[in-house]
Amino acid sequence: MTNIILALTGSVASIKLKDLIKNLKSINDKINLILICTQNSKHFIQNEIVKTSEKVKLNGFELDIKWSCYEVPLFDDEIEWTSWNNRNDPVIHIELRKWADLILIAPLDANTLAKISNGICDNLLTSLIRAWDIKKPQLCAPAMNTFMYEHPHTAKHLKILEEELNFIVIPPKVKLLACGDYGIGAMEEPNIIGEKVKLMLNI
Repeated sequence: MTNIILALTGSVASIKLKDLIKNLKSINDKINLILICTQNSKHFIQNEIVKTSEKVKLNGFELDIKWSCYEVPLFDDEIEWTSWNNRNDPVIHIELRKWADLILIAPLDANTLAKISNGICDNLLTSLIRAWDIKKPQLCAPAMNTFMYEHPHTAKHLKILEEELNFIVIPPKVKLLACGDYGIGAMEEPNIIGEKVKLMLNI
């Protein structure tokens, strides 16, 4: 089995979650998928989050999962903190690091990009990235307004991800953006992202 983490951050492109999951699951029938949502990403997918009482095994630990999307277990900042009470309890970002073969951050917003490039680890996703084995595949698909994407900080941050952290950056597209502007900044299409993931896994 191949274990993939799909992480959503606070970009309107999070509304493409269903298609992202569909394309990742279609790679083959041996894909295990876990979804990580930052708090801001939930704003865009709140109607797709389903309450559940699922038990998920993660490296021998049995976790109570409260939420899912399209039958994929959802991990968030709450489970990072509530799963640990005593020594030998799971530290979720570490267990996810051990479990996953690949992580895809799609969409990657400007805020999370800045955090990762500066080593900040103040939520589940950024803590996972800070602990990640950079020899394992990491992909990201930036998505933001044109003005944000063309800001000098963005180029600097993406360079750090590519050159120091070994990320594969899937560039955004030029199109009509959610804000009404036309320009670069739209996340690449889910089917193209799925093909990039497949290529990285050599499947």
